[in-house]
Amino acid sequence: MTDLRARVSDVLPGIRRDLEDLVRIESVSADPARAAEVQRSAEAVKALLDAEGCETRIVSHEGGAPAVIAHKAGPEGAPTVLLYAHHDVQPENDHADWDSPPFEPTAREDGRGDLRLFARGAADDKAGIAAHLAALRIFGDDLPVSVTLFIEGEEEVGSETLPDLLKAHQAELAADVIVIADSGNWDIGEPALTTSLRGLVRADVEVRTLTHAVHSGMWGGLVPDSLMALSRLITSLHDDEGNVAVAGLHAGPAADVVYPEERLRAESGATADVEWIGSGSVVERLWTKPSLSITGLDAPKVDGASNTLVPAARCRISMRIAPGDTTANAVECLRRHVEAHVPWGASVDFTVVDTGEATAIDATGPAYDAARAAFTEAWDGTAPVDMGVGGSIPFIAEFLEAFPQASVLVTGVEDPDTRAHGANEGLHLAEFEKVLLAEALLLQHLG
Repeated sequence: MTDLRARVSDVLPGIRRDLEDLVRIESVSADPARAAEVQRSAEAVKALLDAEGCETRIVSHEGGAPAVIAHKAGPEGAPTVLLYAHHDVQPENDHADWDSPPFEPTAREDGRGDLRLFARGAADDKAGIAAHLAALRIFGDDLPVSVTLFIEGEEEVGSETLPDLLKAHQAELAADVIVIADSGNWDIGEPALTTSLRGLVRADVEVRTLTHAVHSGMWGGLVPDSLMALSRLITSLHDDEGNVAVAGLHAGPAADVVYPEERLRAESGATADVEWIGSGSVVERLWTKPSLSITGLDAPKVDGASNTLVPAARCRISMRIAPGDTTANAVECLRRHVEAHVPWGASVDFTVVDTGEATAIDATGPAYDAARAAFTEAWDGTAPVDMGVGGSIPFIAEFLEAFPQASVLVTGVEDPDTRAHGANEGLHLAEFEKVLLAEALLLQHLG
């Protein structure tokens, strides 16, 4: 333990420099104009792994974004551990919302006085790459296990070609334990292992009452207004408490974890007087019950609006589904609800945009024992929380399906104030050092 702490301290400055160099590459996979940057990012990751003595190559499937596969052998007969992260990042959006340039890593104190490294990808998920790189550097040629790395390049756009990559390279990616570094911890100073994630169904719903726009004074009061019809449909999606009112969806219990009110309000960004919706414990509502949001609405702007009945209105529904449910069931439940609740005989068009399966992980067995021991040691006696996540990482289900015999550990570097996907994304540097130690201890325990 003492030796590993010393090695983490030794490699940390170089790891941070490598992380900052990776962050400067604008590997936004959602932007076709920056495809060359995504390629450059993969090449930079390959170069870093080559330097650690790995057998490394860049792969892709039928025009998909480049991924990096690397391998370094450990002792004969030792287990193989697959380390996953992704090198693509979310769009940075409006630079004016950032306190420092989004692709220029900048260290400064956050609101609680802790030092963070701010930049797009500083946490999600180039810090995951850096954690895996640090493990290789800490052990050098004395790895306690054989290590395979899979660094994906399209996680932020849905991992469309991931199933094909896993199938095409299944033999070289096969492992006894898979460590997916793309989640987070419960709080600063409190580690976590992610054991469940909600799934995702997104659908566009268009309601039509007219073949063309007409004068609201001439026809209002007789002809249904498409915006009002859509509004009534939207309000039917929740009951009076705010629970999702779509029949047939699964819900389940959550871990016995207390989420303090003051922390919940601060981390969620909710205003001082807003009331929480739904019933059940806080973590049930966030982790193991379905949720539904309207994330887009097509309607005329208030500025310049005319006295016209709009012929059609459209919204995007984003529904998170609980572990234990399936996207096939959720899509049909939502479709039936929409068709049954559209008012006034309006026509409705329901189009599925995309889906992602929920995940529930059996967090028992030797690999999880090793992980819990490693995290407890790295966080100076604080045992990890078995945490659910309300968001979705559909590719985890792909790994579970492709490698059913492997133990899958979902870890990460994020904390509740990381602000991944938003402006001022930041990596908590003291916690990052603990993540490096925990991964090194995990490999040692697994060996």
